[in-house]
Amino acid sequence: MSAPSVRPVGPVAPPPPLQPGDVPLAILVDYDGTVAMTDVSDTIMYEYVQGSWEELVARYDQGQVGSRDLMTWEMSLVRTDPELLLATAAAQPHDAGFGPFVARARAAGIPVEVVSDGFGFFIAPALERLGVGDLPIATARTTFADGGARIEFPNGHPDCLVCGTCKRSRVLAHQAAGRAVVFIGDGESDRYAAGYSDLVFAKRSLVTICQRSGWPYRDWVTFDEIDAWLAGTIEAFREDPAAVPGPVARPFFCGPEVWGPGRHDPPPGTLPGT
Repeated sequence: MSAPSVRPVGPVAPPPPLQPGDVPLAILVDYDGTVAMTDVSDTIMYEYVQGSWEELVARYDQGQVGSRDLMTWEMSLVRTDPELLLATAAAQPHDAGFGPFVARARAAGIPVEVVSDGFGFFIAPALERLGVGDLPIATARTTFADGGARIEFPNGHPDCLVCGTCKRSRVLAHQAAGRAVVFIGDGESDRYAAGYSDLVFAKRSLVTICQRSGWPYRDWVTFDEIDAWLAGTIEAFREDPAAVPGPVARPFFCGPEVWGPGRHDPPPGTLPGT
């Protein structure tokens, strides 16, 4: 099993400083089921891994296990040539409106970042194909050697071991830089970003999570819809900067502040939206 040539994954850089005239927003975007229109990580498991791995995934969806331990176990089962895995990932449909949406945001000084609590190794090639290959990516680092796969978590929280990628940390970092955070996602791994963000675009199971948790959200299907919203928001800001309010701090509902340090699984009964 040879290692594929992909952009290496490391800790994502701090958000850029907010410059005069920039629209004070940051946009964080999930990948699986969001930029990619399927869950690519799950697709790889379905196609190439035999066994009872779906039972542990169901427990993850119910908030009984953390994604870091789940993905470590999943990757230990992978024995497929990584080039074949990348080809399968590349064959998944992606939202064609994502590239123009990113271009509009960046022209207004709005940083866009992909935040994924998935396997990660196929994201950079996908963004290259979509014409946005230089976007920051906060995700896991999966490597292939000696016939197997290994996953590491350079964008995980240092004291909370529940998630592989701490999406909450990225929300809070952009808010600390003075930007309200727009989060776009679709599923269970997005709850830890959605609950702290200033505006949430949700579909699929993230809608249910937001509804059950009492978090406001906007429905979406394609990035064309969010692009239209963004165009109107930028225009409103140019006419009146007060049209885009700043970030709002929210109480912690996850992480070492409420769970204590070193946890691998969410405490029973504490997961929003379940």
